[in-house]
Amino acid sequence: MIRKRFVEVPTSQSTMHLYPVNGAAHRPGKGDTAWEKRDANWSMVIAGVDHEADNHDKIKTWATDLWTALHPYSLRGGSYINFIMEEGEERIKATYGANYERLQQVKAKYDPDNFFHINQNIKPKNR
Repeated sequence: MIRKRFVEVPTSQSTMHLYPVNGAAHRPGKGDTAWEKRDANWSMVIAGVDHEADNHDKIKTWATDLWTALHPYSLRGGSYINFIMEEGEERIKATYGANYERLQQVKAKYDPDNFFHINQNIKPKNR
């Protein structure tokens, strides 16, 4: 499946990476750290890149189509937090899963004003 879809890559700078997630990553329990996707075996990055702005739509279509084709084989919803961009709060919540509420409580204690809000932000839990 991956090879079949990847050959459609639209530019020579675009790529897809697979990273094994096993060994030490499987040892902690889902609630032992912020990241709960401990049963994942692979993590994937799809990177659509080109210096020509005219290729934007072609690259976005390729990346979206590849993600859509592979998504049924994924853990669905979650991700490795450092691999996501601006996919929104729901994607962040899905990535942390059951641990999200606990992280909100930590955020409320140490950053109640949400000063550190860039990137994959966890909003403080309302008190």
